[in-house]
Amino acid sequence: QVQLVESGGGMVHPGESLRLTCTASRSIVLGYFMNWYRQGPGKDREMVASIGPGGHLTYADSVKGRFTISRDKARNLYLQMDSLKREGTDVYYCNATYGPKNYWGQGTQVTVSS
Repeated sequence: QVQLVESGGGMVHPGESLRLTCTASRSIVLGYFMNWYRQGPGKDREMVASIGPGGHLTYADSVKGRFTISRDKARNLYLQMDSLKREGTDVYYCNATYGPKNYWGQGTQVTVSS
């Protein structure tokens, strides 16, 4: 079993930045598909960014050029979010998956408000 804990959420104004961190209870970030999802009120959960075991990066069209996913060599996954513009509150979730294994964090809230 793997526990994922997100941190770094908060409230910002449009155009500002935040950096989210996901810390895993074991060193899995190099071997798993590591993903960031977000979910707004009444909306489906959507994948924002992903990094595969080989380092392949994938971004949702809505965040390309503004968000950057990265990881260290052990237990931490990051999401640098620049030029935040989607006003409202989203919960960002860390996800780790490999084969049948699929783990989720509890989420961290990001509010963008002018």
